[in-house]
Amino acid sequence: MGSTPFTYSPLTLDRRTLDEVAVLGARSFYDDPFFVHLSDESMKRAKGLTLYMRSHMAVLGDSAVATGARNAAGLLVGICVWQRPGTYPLPVGRQVREMGGSLRALIPEPSSLVKGLRYTFAMEKARPKDEHWYLSLLAVDPMAWRQGIGSALLEPSLASIDDDGLPCYLETQKEANLAYYRRFGFEETERLTIRGGGPVLFTMTRPVR
Repeated sequence: MGSTPFTYSPLTLDRRTLDEVAVLGARSFYDDPFFVHLSDESMKRAKGLTLYMRSHMAVLGDSAVATGARNAAGLLVGICVWQRPGTYPLPVGRQVREMGGSLRALIPEPSSLVKGLRYTFAMEKARPKDEHWYLSLLAVDPMAWRQGIGSALLEPSLASIDDDGLPCYLETQKEANLAYYRRFGFEETERLTIRGGGPVLFTMTRPVR
């Protein structure tokens, strides 16, 4: 029997790993409708995405439960990050740090600041008030798509979450993702049209199992 081309293990979001996650996230979300809406200039979008992903993950700290997939060369090609129940909202200090990172990411294109803030406020308002596990990031390098990495990251974490007896929640701006997440028991809960334009925001919840 041949060995699997990928290995999966828990990750600590230390400085080195955050650098890897930032690059992976930027590659995975490069064509995401939300980030294309923020910037249609490819170089600015790539740089801003890297900054955004790093700052967004860095503030989670011990509220994050992260699992990574690495290829045979040891490169990070997939990651799944959950925010633990009871850790939302984050402490004010962390929120300030995250906002600072977002500003650094968007400041080269000032019009993106307003667009980004509108989206952020809409996402925060839609998020459930009851305790839940939040899928903060699921990213796979485009070069490794359709090789089962996303499923291999999601399925074990969902099995563990089921033991907690709590629901899961996520957002996506890609309608094509709805069918994918339905495979894991998520149900669409809302479609939000953001004031000022931009892609529809889809929210999904996985009920208690």
